[in-house]
Amino acid sequence: MYSQYRGSSPSIANSELNDFYDQLPPPHRLSNFSAHAPSITGSTTNLAETYTDVPVRTKPYYGDRQGEFPETPVVEEKMTARSSRRKWLMWGLLIIGLLAVSGIVVGVVLSQVQKGSSSSSNLAITGDPSQFSKDSRLKQSFYGIAYTPQDSIYPNCNIQIADVVTDMQLLSQLTSRIRVYGSDCNTTAMVLEAIQLTKVNMTVFIANYPDATDNGVAYNRQKSAIESAIQAYGTDHIGGVTVGNEFILDYLDENGATDPNGSVGNQGAAILTPLIDDTKSMLQSLGVSLKVGNADAGSFFNDKVLADVDYGMANVHPWFANVSIDAAAGWTWDFFEGTDVALAQNLSNKPDMSIAETGWPTNSSDAGNESNGPSIASEANLQKFIDTFVCQANANGTEYFFFEYFDEPWKTQQFGGVEGYWGLFYSNRTLKNIEFPDC
Repeated sequence: MYSQYRGSSPSIANSELNDFYDQLPPPHRLSNFSAHAPSITGSTTNLAETYTDVPVRTKPYYGDRQGEFPETPVVEEKMTARSSRRKWLMWGLLIIGLLAVSGIVVGVVLSQVQKGSSSSSNLAITGDPSQFSKDSRLKQSFYGIAYTPQDSIYPNCNIQIADVVTDMQLLSQLTSRIRVYGSDCNTTAMVLEAIQLTKVNMTVFIANYPDATDNGVAYNRQKSAIESAIQAYGTDHIGGVTVGNEFILDYLDENGATDPNGSVGNQGAAILTPLIDDTKSMLQSLGVSLKVGNADAGSFFNDKVLADVDYGMANVHPWFANVSIDAAAGWTWDFFEGTDVALAQNLSNKPDMSIAETGWPTNSSDAGNESNGPSIASEANLQKFIDTFVCQANANGTEYFFFEYFDEPWKTQQFGGVEGYWGLFYSNRTLKNIEFPDC
């Protein structure tokens, strides 16, 4: 439907592009939940900073693509037979040369993808990223999974296309849907490029992670990245655009309040809703039709925000509500249905609701946080939550994004406790000691 935006993929330059090659804002602080709960076909060249052997443009990827190869002037006057033969000979040599250069470029890129992923995954890329070995332990059990690309923390951008390709290969064996948290660091374009390279069946809910205190700087930066990615890749693999992640929760925390629909909560809504509306206008100006939504902690949706979106994503964590692992799956469904779905049904627009995050941690950086009271953070308990939640949620039609794809060590360094240990995989993409059900 949006074929006008497909064609050539953006060119992503090397390390000199850190100025525009932004990173994902830090995710929410999950520990805030417990205080308020009741007791997530184009060119393959020039894609990553590691491809230092490949000639790259110095312009941002969303600039025009002209100038990648020198243009040969066209001779329009009538030529003699000899000069004509010379012309065709020169053109033939030029075409052969260009094909050779193109082959070398693609070969180098694909070899770099293989090199970049082989150290972190047993799924080797041999020439074509869409041809990869499947892991028999992985099953498409999950409705969706929350995903943050490695090294995508603004402003120290170091996201690599080889890593994202590996992630799509692995994630596609677990689900057909992912959600991301923002569009800094070229996250949107990187994910869409990796989906295109691997040719997997994947829909991504892209996102804009605004900051309430910067007068729209972070929002506008990500808005430009989203716009450029849509122009380059179209919307075939995009499920929606999520504006804000725990925005109201954070705003309340920063201003010493707790009621999402009180005066402070409404002040936060007055900042966020214009950004949601602006995103709608941006999509309309592109001539595309995508749902626009919002994600927040399950207890902290502001009515004005939720009334302005097509969908809401609720973070629902039994761990932070101090629920035992034996009761966690049932509590998650009860909370989501009784709090978030019920709220949406009372609004005139009746937005679609999903669980943005739910899961169970497997470790803690300190002994004081290894238990939420009744249960501990462990792989055995993650297994129990998978066994009691996933297939049941699939059967009753609950839309959810399991939290999360892999462990994130930067969260351990910044927040401590269980924050960095929610992955199905370790941070090196090695599967934890868990099994996936057949649903």
